[in-house]
This record gives sequence, structure tokens and C-alpha cells, in this order.
Amino acid sequence: MLLIETRVAPSVIHGLGLFAVKFIPCGKPVWQFQPGFDREFLPAEFATLPSEAQRHLRWFAFLDVVSGRWNLSGDHACFMNHSSEPNTGAILHGCLPVITVARRDLAAGEEITCDYFAFDAEAAAKLGVLPSN
Repeated sequence: MLLIETRVAPSVIHGLGLFAVKFIPCGKPVWQFQPGFDREFLPAEFATLPSEAQRHLRWFAFLDVVSGRWNLSGDHACFMNHSSEPNTGAILHGCLPVITVARRDLAAGEEITCDYFAFDAEAAAKLGVLPSN
């Protein structure tokens, strides 16, 4: 669930992107998984879905590299585009829920980005590239 005010608009990175409506200071929480609002699919659940639903999840959800579960945000977080130098990232504290924070100050109107390879097991397929690691 997004924890900041955002809007979806055309992106120079790819198609549509997610943009900050207001200034976001470095360290401010931007997103966290919220049970009941966001949806998690176990691999067995994913396998039983119709192919159209699986295709939708492959594009709009992410396959968690740690849990192996599909995570679908209940809001516009799916419009966050990839960057190899993202302005948001997860706090690595080993506790759940994972919280994504601003890695630096973000200006109002700035596109919010993340590193798909840090959390999505299907990042390479989504981006059509090989991981940089």
C-alpha cells in the first residue's frame, strides 16, 4: 500500500509511471504490504488461476524473491518503474512487513522508481534483460 500521495502519468522511462504529488524527504516510508488491501498469492493459488489472470499478475504483481509468493498491490504501486539507480528501496531490517522508503529527497512531480531486481524474481523477464549482478 502506498503511504504517500501519488499520481499516475506518462513516463519517460516506460509507458505510465508513478509520481510524487508532494515533496518526500529522504527516509520517509513510501510503501509497505498491507494485508487485506494488498493481495498475496501462494504458488499453488497462482497455478490454479486462468491464464488471463496469470498474465495480469505477471505484469502488475511481483514474484517475491524471498517468499516465492506473488504480491499484488491494491493501489497504483504497480506503476512504479524500474531504475538501476532507484530513488526508493526497502529497509533491510529482516522484519516483516517490508517497508520501502525514499532513498533521497524526492521533489513534487518527480517519478518514483525502484530496482525490480531487488525484490521481483521475474524482473529480467519483465524488462527483457539480464540482471546486472
